[in-house]
Amino acid sequence: MIRSELLQALHKDNPDLRADEIEQVADIFFGEIAGRLAEGGRVELRGFGAFSTRARESRQGRNPRTGATVDVPSKRVPFFKAGKEIRRRLNDQ
Repeated sequence: MIRSELLQALHKDNPDLRADEIEQVADIFFGEIAGRLAEGGRVELRGFGAFSTRARESRQGRNPRTGATVDVPSKRVPFFKAGKEIRRRLNDQ
């Protein structure tokens, strides 16, 4: 599902809201998740899952085009762990 499909689904379930209001809700929702992760926090949505970040160590990488070795700096990457309800729905089918 892409963003436009999500917005259409939200509009279908909430016909009383205008398209710009639905888009604003989605922007706030995703913005809050991104903001909390940027602060080093965690976001837990019961029954769905938890978003957090994990540290990646610096390492030696390789440029696939040239084969040259490059330094890849350490960084934090987003991580999602599915909740119990999602895992159950995926495995029951």
